[in-house]
Amino acid sequence: MKKTIYLAGGCFWGTEKYLGNVRGVINTKVGYANGRTENPSYEQVCRNNTGHAETVKVEYDDEVIGLRCLLRLFFDVIDPTALNRQGHDTGTQYRSGIYYADPSEKAVIKEELALLQKRFDSPVVVECLPLLNFYPAEEYHQNYLDKNPSGYCHINWEKIRNAKTAAVWTDRA
Repeated sequence: MKKTIYLAGGCFWGTEKYLGNVRGVINTKVGYANGRTENPSYEQVCRNNTGHAETVKVEYDDEVIGLRCLLRLFFDVIDPTALNRQGHDTGTQYRSGIYYADPSEKAVIKEELALLQKRFDSPVVVECLPLLNFYPAEEYHQNYLDKNPSGYCHINWEKIRNAKTAAVWTDRA
């Protein structure tokens, strides 16, 4: 069955490319989530304190990959202890977050964040919030690294390539 989760992990170009390579991910779309401005532009998000996070809408087949597995793969490419930054990108728009549209997913997300925290001495600062809004980014941002293979990416390219062969599971017993 098709499910959707919204993941913010710094610059959305690399996060989209990585997640788009994961087996079971059906579609990705980059955009701006959980901010105060309706249908913001990239320039507004970067300069006008709109409150949005660069986010990837991830549609996935939970018969192929479960939410727990998807979250663990996501955690593998972010620094969950970095507040409002990933890689060289800084600002609240680059914060890490998991935004859910289905309230039944909150418990799973919270459990996975608690497990993640056990791996770090510093606090894990990944947001776990209901999705308030999501506005697709401009077309030139969609699949940016496919269009611009030498473009900037804060995620290690080896991890992006290896996402195609990452072991996945469905979270079912």
